[in-house]
Amino acid sequence: MTPQIFPDSNAVAKAAALLIASEARQAVAARGRFIMAVSGGKTPWQMLRELAHEEVPWASFHIVQVDERIAPAGDPDRNLTHLRESLLSHAPIPPEQIHAMPVEAADPEKACLDYTGVLNSLCGNPPVIDLVHLGLGPDGHTASLIPGDAVCQVHDREVALTGLYQNRRRMTLTYPVINRSRTILWVVTGAEKAPMVPRLLAGDPQIPAGPIAQKNAILLLDAPAAAGISG
Repeated sequence: MTPQIFPDSNAVAKAAALLIASEARQAVAARGRFIMAVSGGKTPWQMLRELAHEEVPWASFHIVQVDERIAPAGDPDRNLTHLRESLLSHAPIPPEQIHAMPVEAADPEKACLDYTGVLNSLCGNPPVIDLVHLGLGPDGHTASLIPGDAVCQVHDREVALTGLYQNRRRMTLTYPVINRSRTILWVVTGAEKAPMVPRLLAGDPQIPAGPIAQKNAILLLDAPAAAGISG
């Protein structure tokens, strides 16, 4: 995985949007639809707003979630709230093609199985997602694969629950389904991420981001996040 470095987060967002649009057009031409899994965070919302201005086959574009906080509908903590604000109000993607994690369900364990069923219906069984977008936390987490959480040991399910992290439990995709995806797109910005970037590139198993497959991965960084890369 070779990093691509840009001056700032705006440039990263633009580059990510161009890449996603290209992947979407290729996937629709080859398989009739494009399935993208989106993580939370500030830069992804910039990326999605940029994507709204690109040439994208929206009628065949589906979005699933990489992770989501267990919180009520419309809560500002919900990734879905920002995803809808960033994309639905700017792009003609049919609302029913945004497939939200069912974190409001009374039984969250069953909800994980239900969401696996959604992935199976869209991406096959086992599901192969076209593009999974990931961020990198200052503690080395990605998706909601959190340091020290038992969710990092889940290898027999596509979707699982975490313990409490920053006051919320979360639903997250697990390593098997992320690593099976056709493309993994890392979008990493901010100086606070810089210490983790070399560890990500080294595949350090001591951080949750380390075991993510690198063969089909693309890493987009802004200059502050790339500060720890030698050469």
